[in-house]
Amino acid sequence: MTTKYAALLRGINVSGHKRVPMPELRTVLGELGHTDIATHLQSGNAVFRTADQDEDALATALEEAIEERFGFPVGCVVRGHTYLAAVAEACPYPAAELEGKQLHVTYFDRAVDAGRFAALDAQAYRPEAFELGDRCLYLYAPDGLGRSKLAEALARPRLTEGRTATTRNWNTVAKLVEMTRV
Repeated sequence: MTTKYAALLRGINVSGHKRVPMPELRTVLGELGHTDIATHLQSGNAVFRTADQDEDALATALEEAIEERFGFPVGCVVRGHTYLAAVAEACPYPAAELEGKQLHVTYFDRAVDAGRFAALDAQAYRPEAFELGDRCLYLYAPDGLGRSKLAEALARPRLTEGRTATTRNWNTVAKLVEMTRV
């Protein structure tokens, strides 16, 4: 039995840095033995099918293959449809009422201790807001991510240290749920 997964690559193809062309990413995934491969946008979203059920091992293998192929490290989070759909369903904000640029999900490679965020004065960033979920963080940024002071604060290394974290807007979150549907 095979499962369809999404691979979420962190920080590629941003302002010409860490360039990973999507056709080459699809080739790398194929060389790893995966099938039914597709990419979405240029920002490091790939979907594939495999019999392997270990998301962490899949992410590690992809990270190693990317570094070998392109010569630089890229953090990667791999998640299956069930998880991606559950994250979308658990969104604490009214996603259907918001523009995709206003709502984001940061996916983490493992659980994040809420204590890391305790010192952050969330009230100071209103109307922006965030909530932690299952290995993810939901961010409501009404003016978009590029103008978000809260997003900037949440990206501080002390909050995400030792973890791979990668953020997607709600349009991409919804598209990945659709693309991983069996």
